[in-house]
Amino acid sequence: MSVVLHRIDDRLIHGQVVVGWGQRMGIGFIVLVDDGVRANLWEQELYRMGVPATTDVVFATVAEAAARAPEWEKDPRKGILLTGDVDTMVALCAAVPEVRKVNLGGIHARDGRTERLRYVFLSDGEAAQLQALADRGVEVTAQDLPTAKPVPVAELV
Repeated sequence: MSVVLHRIDDRLIHGQVVVGWGQRMGIGFIVLVDDGVRANLWEQELYRMGVPATTDVVFATVAEAAARAPEWEKDPRKGILLTGDVDTMVALCAAVPEVRKVNLGGIHARDGRTERLRYVFLSDGEAAQLQALADRGVEVTAQDLPTAKPVPVAELV
């Protein structure tokens, strides 16, 4: 089936991803792309604890994800690919031009960011990066849950 959701969510693997998206979509695997988590076995174990035993979890760097993307696209199961920030997703999209849709989930408040939706806070630089993805033909929308209406990136920048 392949990766059916490419999502930016700074909480990475948590209940909203596993239950809200994963169960509803019948997910068989989750790919978490984050260089820091990939290098930290303790963090990996924490994230694995929040995932049902029937769902595989893969931890990858951007380079590893780019190399393994064809393998995941051939997987008969459905998968979710998660990054914790805009920069990582932009790097992944540059390395894997087949990524055609990006979902913005929880991107929370921090210095330099302004509220665009109740669950999406972006700096001007992040907004520009997401608009640049959209200008290249990637459909970028914000949607916290699958039952919510997708909000196009043009309404956020």
